[in-house]
Amino acid sequence: MLSALVIDDELFAREELTELLEETGHIHVIEQASNAIEGLKKINQLKPDVVFLDIQMPQITGIELLAMLDPETMPKVVFVTAYDEFAVQAFEDNAFDYLLKPVDTQRLEKTVNRLLKSQQISKEQVAAITPPCLDQVPCIGLNRIVIIPTKDVEFAYSDISGVHVQTHEQKATSQLTLKILEEKTNLVRCHRQFLVNISAIKEIKLLENGLAEIITVSDHPLPVSRRYLKTLKEMLGFH
Repeated sequence: MLSALVIDDELFAREELTELLEETGHIHVIEQASNAIEGLKKINQLKPDVVFLDIQMPQITGIELLAMLDPETMPKVVFVTAYDEFAVQAFEDNAFDYLLKPVDTQRLEKTVNRLLKSQQISKEQVAAITPPCLDQVPCIGLNRIVIIPTKDVEFAYSDISGVHVQTHEQKATSQLTLKILEEKTNLVRCHRQFLVNISAIKEIKLLENGLAEIITVSDHPLPVSRRYLKTLKEMLGFH
């Protein structure tokens, strides 16, 4: 029995697919999500075996959500889509499974059988159909969802409560990992727990023992470890 998460902004579509999946006897839907941001949070929390992911959703699409997941730990993914010849061909070429709306029970049975036999998705498969960079960082807080353009992020850091991004005006908590932010945005590593936007650096203070401290344009101090200081200086034109 595989655990599943259904992500779709249409309530009727979510309910219908959930019912069809449960009827197969091989898939147990542990949760549903009505948008990509909520879905990202539930993927991280619940760690389902498979995600049934709608492509066309407001704010963040299913393809963009896929780009926000670590290929090494991500669940199996089945895209759910209205007919799109080019999208379907891309999924087939890269071994992603898909279901067309409205979902046909015989096609679903074939998909379930594939899932029961399939292996983990590779980085190459994910890279082939997802954007190389993220233009926005989804953040979630107390009763609010915030979409922050990546160009506005001064720095990001992780602590015991999660990953946080800071702009000139606000701090917000993201469901993305520092690893994904480093790989998919213009933020660069300055410390094991900190990433910084090079354009947001006002100055670098050199300290003792090869350490340093960044001061951002909003006067936030960030630690710089020895390991990353040389690379940062080279990026800023100092050799």
